[in-house]
Amino acid sequence: MTDLSTPTRKPERYTDDRARLDELLDEVPVGVLATVVDGLPWTVPLLIARDGDRVLLHGSTGAGALRHLRAGAPVTLTVMSMDGLVVAESAFDSSANYRSAVLRGTPVELTGEDARAGLDRLTERLLPGRTREVRSSTRRELAATTCLALPIEQGAWLFKARTGGTDPATDADVWSGVVPLRVVAGMPEPTPGVTAPVPPSVQAVLDAHPATPVSAPPR
Repeated sequence: MTDLSTPTRKPERYTDDRARLDELLDEVPVGVLATVVDGLPWTVPLLIARDGDRVLLHGSTGAGALRHLRAGAPVTLTVMSMDGLVVAESAFDSSANYRSAVLRGTPVELTGEDARAGLDRLTERLLPGRTREVRSSTRRELAATTCLALPIEQGAWLFKARTGGTDPATDADVWSGVVPLRVVAGMPEPTPGVTAPVPPSVQAVLDAHPATPVSAPPR
């Protein structure tokens, strides 16, 4: 396998700091999985959860491409966070602040209690504490769901990021700078007929992504 950790362009934007990779995987809950099925490219966005030195994935056992993965097909997993718009004096020099990672490997199918624990970890990743608020998955539900683990291996991942602003201004009449971007949680919308209060798991999401008001910048 070719070493995926070797940068090819703008090497200053790459790092082999595993902590940076873990931080991104723990923050961004969606990744794009890619492989080749019957000689054609195949990609799908999936909810993900890092579990130590592996990334957990899941989907329906009826999905043809996932059966392909269960048989040992290699994949890439791409995860990205767009952290800001970098607005320069020209469109050519404008950019974005971001963090991105590409992981490559062969997913391993989890079975039995490992699969149940993996699916619980995925739920807890999105809604901390939710597994204690709802019933356990039934055997039928577990049988209908595939849980896979993609190992995080040295030389099989690449992390790249851009931070900072623009070059120093040369035209004071043209606005330039950075517009930070972030994910916020909106007001919970209960299912019609539900009278239960907002549970701690949902409140945890609200606390982690508060939608604080932002005042308009001066003109």
